[in-house]
Amino acid sequence: MAAAVIIRSRRRLVVSKTAAPDVFYLPGGCPDPGEDLETALLRELREELGFIPVAWSPRREVRALAALERVPMTMTVYDTTITGVPRPAAELAAMRWITRRESTPTLAPALRDNVPPHLRSRDLLG
Repeated sequence: MAAAVIIRSRRRLVVSKTAAPDVFYLPGGCPDPGEDLETALLRELREELGFIPVAWSPRREVRALAALERVPMTMTVYDTTITGVPRPAAELAAMRWITRRESTPTLAPALRDNVPPHLRSRDLLG
């Protein structure tokens, strides 16, 4: 799985899916057959949010339980730079820009437990 960390004005972008509208994730998804992670990331961002990033680079690998399926997963997190305004589409129910201080929305465990400490250490979140 590939996921994008997108920071703007010290807020990170999170999305929820129609299958679980109350749980928020980093945007991204799994590769289709024959796709590598970066191709999947670009496709998912275009399909779900209507943009292609101007820059992306792998930042870290996260191993955790998938929020809905409760099975082990590996997620490669990419630092991602965008221009323009993302708009939720495809299977997305909602999109939000959040700070680290917000207690809502409910974040998927892989995001909640693994990504914010990394971003705080780089002083990227408000």
